[in-house]
Amino acid sequence: MVTRTAQGILLAALICYLGITLLNLLSLSLGAYDLTRAVVCLASVFLLQLAHSAPGFAAARTRTKVVTLTAQGVLSYLPFIWFGAYWGAMDGFFAGSLLLVLPAAAGWTLYATTSLSMIIPGVLAHRGAVDTVYLVQTTALTGLVVYGLSRLTNLVDQLTRARADLARLAVSHEQLRFARDLHDLLGYSLSAISLKNELVRRLIPTNPYRACEEVDEVLVISRQALADVRRVASGYRQMSLASELSCAESVLAAADVSVTVEAEDAIDGLGLVTSTVLATVVREGVTNLLRHSKASHCWISARIEGDAVRLTIANDGLVVSSHPRSPHSGSGLGSLERRLKDIGGRLLVQRLPDGAERTLFRLTARAPVQEHDATALTTHMITDGETPRPGRADTVV
Repeated sequence: MVTRTAQGILLAALICYLGITLLNLLSLSLGAYDLTRAVVCLASVFLLQLAHSAPGFAAARTRTKVVTLTAQGVLSYLPFIWFGAYWGAMDGFFAGSLLLVLPAAAGWTLYATTSLSMIIPGVLAHRGAVDTVYLVQTTALTGLVVYGLSRLTNLVDQLTRARADLARLAVSHEQLRFARDLHDLLGYSLSAISLKNELVRRLIPTNPYRACEEVDEVLVISRQALADVRRVASGYRQMSLASELSCAESVLAAADVSVTVEAEDAIDGLGLVTSTVLATVVREGVTNLLRHSKASHCWISARIEGDAVRLTIANDGLVVSSHPRSPHSGSGLGSLERRLKDIGGRLLVQRLPDGAERTLFRLTARAPVQEHDATALTTHMITDGETPRPGRADTVV
């Protein structure tokens, strides 16, 4: 709608200039042949001007520009032989086209030359200084109006396209957010449900009472997964780091992984966003452990260090000779990095050699205790309090 309005204004202005020139020519009481010749020239100049004012014409081939500008130049100056100064407004169209089609330096130089060239018809027609200056000024003004309205139309068209692109980017960003949240939430929940069901299957013959307890936990996890999906769909999610640590301990124990959790009571006072992001780190770390490692022990710690909280998840199950990950296996660590970066935090991934076949894997996340401290934290580097040992690979994700 806005683009059509701008195009309509440009078209109306061009038609008005053509109408003024036609009225001037009609005042000469031209014959049928001369009038037909004038109308043909006016229509040709009008069509050429529409082409030069069209969005994207400046990117046309050089040969096309030369041909159309030459044609408009001939049709702008040749009718002066027949109609004299009454044809003057059409030279302003040509001046505007020079600004639209040519590079800035050449365009403005030829625009000024074209405007000043109107001195010649005024002198040849023995017009006074006032009329001659009027011809020059009218040509310059017409060129600026044509150039300004054409550029405005082009800019409106570009703005409309840019708005459409931004809308598509917003949709794509929301799709990525939705996919990321589903990966972070359901990956953990489904892995936990699968492990719990395997444990229940083993316990039914020997310990039915314990199996019933595990089934109750499966129901709790499944209900939580459903609630998480609903929160993702509404774009709102709150998670507690303390509750996620407790849940991770239960899930790892069910998977026969010995787990040690050390968490300070102060983590209950974390900001909502920080707690949610770090809880997501716990979920992703535990999910990766269950899916991509053969860990026998896992260490999880959460400590307050000044105005920041440090979360560490380590396990002894990274297999050095494991096959490379599939390109469709997800992007959990990249997602965690973006989440932490958004609140002023950092993520550190470390692989520590610990034998011929296995190696220790440690994931460290550092974030501000409260969200308003996120800006100050961006300058902090994540360190583990140790001097790197030879053969150790540290990667900041």
